[in-house]
Amino acid sequence: MANIKSQKKRILTNAKATARNRAIKSEVRTRLKNANDTIGTPENAEALRLAVKRIDMASAKRVIHPRQAARKKSRLMKKINASS
Repeated sequence: MANIKSQKKRILTNAKATARNRAIKSEVRTRLKNANDTIGTPENAEALRLAVKRIDMASAKRVIHPRQAARKKSRLMKKINASS
């Protein structure tokens, strides 16, 4: 355990950031899964919109790298366009 006051604070703030980032990444994965599962159904447009929105938000907050966000969106769009 750290003895320095600033390091104790860093441990707490790092734990908060880790929990926040984990929640955001989990939601991105869930939205991608929902978008993939609804391909070919009427609900797909809404699921796609929500997935892209969450990916963009995670990228803007630097939870995921912008290139990773672009790659995820590109792969999702390729699957959807191939199905129609």
